[in-house]
Amino acid sequence: MGLTQNQFKIVYGLWKTPGATQRDLAETTDLGLATVNSAYKECVKADLIEEGRLTAKGMSELAPYAVDNAVILAAGLSSRFAPISYERPKGLLKVRGEVLIERQIRQLKAAGINNIVVVVGYKKESFFYLEDDFDVKIVINNEYAERNNNSSLMRVREILGNTYICSSDNYFEENPFESHVWKAYYAAEYADGPTKEWCMTLGSHGRIKKVTVGGENSWYMIGQVYFDRAFSERFRAILEAEYDLPQTRDKLWENLYIEHIKEFDMRVRKYDPPIIHEFDSLDELRGFDPMFLENLDSEIFDNIVAVLGCTKSEIRHVYPLKQGLTNLSCHFATDAGEFVYRHPGVGTELLVNREAECEALQTAKALGLDDTFIYEDPHRGWKISRFIPNSTNLDVRDDAQMKTAMEMARKLHECKTVVKRSFSFYEEGCGYKEKLQQLGGIDVADYATMADRAERLNAFLTADAGEPVLCHNDYFGLNFLVDENGGINLIDWEYAGMSDYTNDFGTFSVCEQLSEEEMRKALTYYFGRPPTEAEWRHNLGQVGMAGWCWYTWSLLKETEGDNVGEWAYIYYRYGKKYLKKALKLYEAAQGEKD
Repeated sequence: MGLTQNQFKIVYGLWKTPGATQRDLAETTDLGLATVNSAYKECVKADLIEEGRLTAKGMSELAPYAVDNAVILAAGLSSRFAPISYERPKGLLKVRGEVLIERQIRQLKAAGINNIVVVVGYKKESFFYLEDDFDVKIVINNEYAERNNNSSLMRVREILGNTYICSSDNYFEENPFESHVWKAYYAAEYADGPTKEWCMTLGSHGRIKKVTVGGENSWYMIGQVYFDRAFSERFRAILEAEYDLPQTRDKLWENLYIEHIKEFDMRVRKYDPPIIHEFDSLDELRGFDPMFLENLDSEIFDNIVAVLGCTKSEIRHVYPLKQGLTNLSCHFATDAGEFVYRHPGVGTELLVNREAECEALQTAKALGLDDTFIYEDPHRGWKISRFIPNSTNLDVRDDAQMKTAMEMARKLHECKTVVKRSFSFYEEGCGYKEKLQQLGGIDVADYATMADRAERLNAFLTADAGEPVLCHNDYFGLNFLVDENGGINLIDWEYAGMSDYTNDFGTFSVCEQLSEEEMRKALTYYFGRPPTEAEWRHNLGQVGMAGWCWYTWSLLKETEGDNVGEWAYIYYRYGKKYLKKALKLYEAAQGEKD
């Protein structure tokens, strides 16, 4: 049967302080003196206590409640803490003079918990020193980027028993850990009024019956969690049974618990604020530690200060923006306004020529095409831009915006800037095709026909192409920002390079899914007159080439396990239709010459 909760508190209290009086026990537990007296008598009657000390039986009854170990979860990116998390994991930040995870390890060890496992993933090597310096074990989660934190518990599922589950970035003002714990619990604080936190509905004796995201006047989840052996055994079985289900990938381990909450006996452990701290933003952390940023060793913040001429203390309102395929970006503000800091993603140096991008950005700034640009490091790729509040993307069905976009393309193409990067839809598509063949071939019925048409069309396009010009090469609505006054900026110049001028029209037509009538209108805006038949033929050919290129890319992505969604069909449709149509136009024109 084990000990009741009150009996446990008496036995554990005497284990920690042999000879403690009942009044002492009332002061060190949350029990009233009368309750202590009653529970104490029960323990004496059960031969657990004799003359104010634990008996051998008392020690034996307490033993099953001893904590076996602790697992500290430290694998995630902590994207909400951008841009600091771009440089180091959040758990390694120094707050009030102590590194967060180091403070937590010290607190665990002070409670007698020496078997500590740290699960790492993002910038894992940053944590390796803990193994020697703090005598902990490192476990690597290689799935941290593709899955939520359920993958970290999967890596350590075999050691789950009487186990603390901790987050590396928590700060506890008082040590919350104990050497013995009565039952599984989740730490909680109380929210007066509405909150977006995970709120708990409690049953008798503090058992958690239901959890909802958001609520009001409620106890909410925060801080450490404790699994007892019964909880661990059932949770491990659920985790193993559901781990490979597609819907599990993005779930927190708490989601699995909540979905099966009736199968668990987990209690709430209530704390008065402000003992537990979870910092969700830089501004929140600075409220707790005003000197945090000034003491932070951060190249990113040094970059901001150097470029904008501000002080670290001015930097505020820092939060992550939607991440792109190749970079990480965050918003921040200073006394001078609002800005965006872009941090190059891992491996982008293999994909992007930063010197060419920087030259293109400087040209775009000079031409008035991108007034957001402030500075880019041409070697390392970080960039600072103006943030445009309440901006929208280009609406190609707005005739004035379509006209402006085409005139911007013409202005870009007519500049004399030359960069050390070239871009060809055909060469790019052939590269994707080669990778697909290395992965086992292309099992699509009409792909070979499309590829043959692309090869033949490319010969025609190359023959009547003029000198390459500077192109954006990612020219479509999402890369245009329209401000509240109607001003338009063209951003994201990573693929800028020397190309056939029609590259930008091809991308624009495919990605914006233009009809042929809309294509002719767009070209009329571009040239300032209707296109000639030769111009129409050449531009239409690049529409087909863009569709084929990105369709091949989508096949590669799907083969690699990514889900491209409807874009695969959009690319296919434009590639198949306009490769064929442009090829016929070229062949007809050649026939006329012959």
